Amino acid sequence: MASGQQVAVYGAYGHTGRFVVAELRERGFSPVLSGRDAAELEALARETGAQARPASADDAAALDRALAGASAVVNCAGPFAVTAAPVIEAALRAGIPYLDVAAEIEANADTFERFAERALEAETVVVPAMAFFGGLGDLLVTAAMGGRTAADEVHVAYGLSSWHPTAGTRTAGAVSRQRRDGRRVVRTGGRLEYRADEPPTLEWRFPAPLGPRTVIGEFTMADVVTVPSHLSVPEVRTYMTADAARDIASPRTPPPAAADPSGRSDQTFLVDVVARSGSEEWRAVARGRDIYAVTAPLVVEALERVLTGRAETYGFVSAGEAFDAPDFLRALSAHLTVELPS
Repeated sequence: MASGQQVAVYGAYGHTGRFVVAELRERGFSPVLSGRDAAELEALARETGAQARPASADDAAALDRALAGASAVVNCAGPFAVTAAPVIEAALRAGIPYLDVAAEIEANADTFERFAERALEAETVVVPAMAFFGGLGDLLVTAAMGGRTAADEVHVAYGLSSWHPTAGTRTAGAVSRQRRDGRRVVRTGGRLEYRADEPPTLEWRFPAPLGPRTVIGEFTMADVVTVPSHLSVPEVRTYMTADAARDIASPRTPPPAAADPSGRSDQTFLVDVVARSGSEEWRAVARGRDIYAVTAPLVVEALERVLTGRAETYGFVSAGEAFDAPDFLRALSAHLTVELPS
């Protein structure tokens, strides 16, 4: 279907970027490797046979060369507070779609605000946070609501068996903490609010096989930006299993280790979404393995739908607005097990 279309991957040599490159090749695309480290790119080029085009995020001319002839660009290079805006600018100059895998809350909020009008004017598609955090939750919420456009509250609970963070995750987290001056962020009353107190600890009743688990409440992820970007939901709360929260907080937790030839780790996840309006409640669940590896089929499925005219709108849009959410989730049956309302 892709017939060798070129797709630029910025940050191609990173942990998630490598999964994205592999997924693109599996689907018949021709990835063009880009990023800041020329040596890393050349090593990956020798490994994959793909073309390498080094480019620093602060070098507009180099970014333009990296995207030349590409049908789209996927940005996998964090911190996205640094890379998102210049790579989006380059995509707009090239007149091609842009997708990223950003989980940084403020970076996503900033790019929505900065590029919404320009993406509409360019009649192109810009999809941020098309990843495990942000994109998957948004698709599940949209599917659970079954065409409804408003709810009183949305809850997204992440049941991770463990969380071994990549170097990129740690760097992005440090940038976010510095930007917030050490405070945490929640979305309430239709806006982001910063707090200095400790988040609550409570119990969440996950579906089988997890069951009741202790979670950190108000463990805020990118869903608080993606979901309200197209659905009228004043309260969006996200939760994380306490064990996984301790993993990500500890500097001693090692990065993910490959458990099979594909490079996937053995870490599993269950995402439980609940939307409520008055006395009504709607639920959707996704189960799978490796939060970083599953980002690749998520973003490449989105890319393929954009390039084949199956995005439902254009402009700066989140996953749930851009795509038929139930159909999109079911298309990933090789990577996700989903339970959606009938």
